[in-house]
Amino acid sequence: MSDEILERLAIREVVENWVLWRDAGDWERFRTVWADDGHMMATWFQGSGEEFVRVSREGFERGVNILHSLGASSIEVAKSRGIAQTKMAILQRATVHDVLCDVVCVGRFYDFFEKRNGKWVLVLRQPIYEKDRLDPVDPAAKLSLDQSVLSRFPEGYRHLGYLQTQNGFKVKIDMPGLRGPAVQALYERGRSWLAGGKL
Repeated sequence: MSDEILERLAIREVVENWVLWRDAGDWERFRTVWADDGHMMATWFQGSGEEFVRVSREGFERGVNILHSLGASSIEVAKSRGIAQTKMAILQRATVHDVLCDVVCVGRFYDFFEKRNGKWVLVLRQPIYEKDRLDPVDPAAKLSLDQSVLSRFPEGYRHLGYLQTQNGFKVKIDMPGLRGPAVQALYERGRSWLAGGKL
């Protein structure tokens, strides 16, 4: 197996460990996927990897129910840097207007990696939000959404943003989606990172 394939496999292992350790509440191991200066961007949180571990743990202990699943990935490596794009789904369960609901948001994790001290670590995770939906857990339940609130959010995470706002989160409203200038700027940032540029 070539060195490049082995590096890609090592990066993919970090991507998978992120999901498994975070969703299982394995906080000490979850902390190890991040660079010391790692940064997480999400609808409900933007900050350091260390802070993300802390707030994820606090939410987990309060019963916040956010899970993730992974699909195919494409990984580019240039010396000690990498960009990984991985198909993913965010699955969150919470109450919306007194109705227990599930929201599913599909997209990609767009990850900036660097090999430090012989180990690949996450320097930046920026999800790309492509499309979502929201459903009552009980299909017989009646749910009516406030269209003025729903329309505040981009199409890719409109229902996820609605549910999170209803549950007290402050949701960022300019995250990249499937198309548009925000995702194009992210791709350019990724190309610059692989070429040795700064974040």
